[in-house]
Amino acid sequence: MMQTLRVGFFRKFYRFGSWLSWRGKTPAVVHSVRQLPTEAGNLGSRVYAQADGADKPLIVYFHGGGWVIGDLQTHHPFCQAFSHHTGCTLISIDYRLAPEHTFPAAHNDCLAAAKWIAEHINELGPANGKMILAGDSAGANLAVCSALSLDPAVASKVAGEILIYPVTDHYSVPYASYEECATGQALTRDVMHWFWDTYLGATAPESDEVALARPIQADNLSSLPPTLLITAERDPLRDEGRQFAQKCEDAGVTVDYKHYEDVEHGFACSEGPTPQFQAFIDQTRDWLRTL
Repeated sequence: MMQTLRVGFFRKFYRFGSWLSWRGKTPAVVHSVRQLPTEAGNLGSRVYAQADGADKPLIVYFHGGGWVIGDLQTHHPFCQAFSHHTGCTLISIDYRLAPEHTFPAAHNDCLAAAKWIAEHINELGPANGKMILAGDSAGANLAVCSALSLDPAVASKVAGEILIYPVTDHYSVPYASYEECATGQALTRDVMHWFWDTYLGATAPESDEVALARPIQADNLSSLPPTLLITAERDPLRDEGRQFAQKCEDAGVTVDYKHYEDVEHGFACSEGPTPQFQAFIDQTRDWLRTL
């Protein structure tokens, strides 16, 4: 009962915080609601079509929120702004959340969505026949884990991935940033522990199955597409993001890595159109031109 109340409170709080941060500051990007008939069942989505997006890849976006509290609504204003500023058609995926659906439900949903979208890119809105897998935090984890699980035919449709302060490993690994950023910002060490525990449920973090959710341990990193990876200074996930960027580079992946000083986890998606958000947008546009 307490778990249900806690989850419900945090979901409502996250929605309200997002609305408050972006209120009156988002471009008027019209979206449509679409059900994707995937092998994991029908998945809800929101499509933000850009009339001038025919020469750009489609962005497939997996929202953050620790696999527990985010949804299409918490990231709606960010997706409007992201689609508008990049000029890309964007589709945001409504994957299943824990604790109602524990690991690997979210992973299975996102992988199935990526597979279906790869075959229907040009049905969703103007795009160049390629797609980018993108997400923030737990959504970035789902984006990269999906990319690592794609078969070659589908992977050939992926032009790149955008990983915004990604979860790449379990908190049982002693990254210094978990202690240095234990408190003092919205995403604390204890909240991140709760997210992981809620997501995994009864599945042990050291089990072979959970390797699907810990991409830093993957042995096929070289299969990843060109990657834009963002980390924030005041973030428990800072050091695992840095290490993941280095491991990808060592594996031969083309990585554009940027660390943002004096910001905390959530700065790109949850704080509205701040100067730091604009810097992230400028970097993303520059990166898109290189693909």
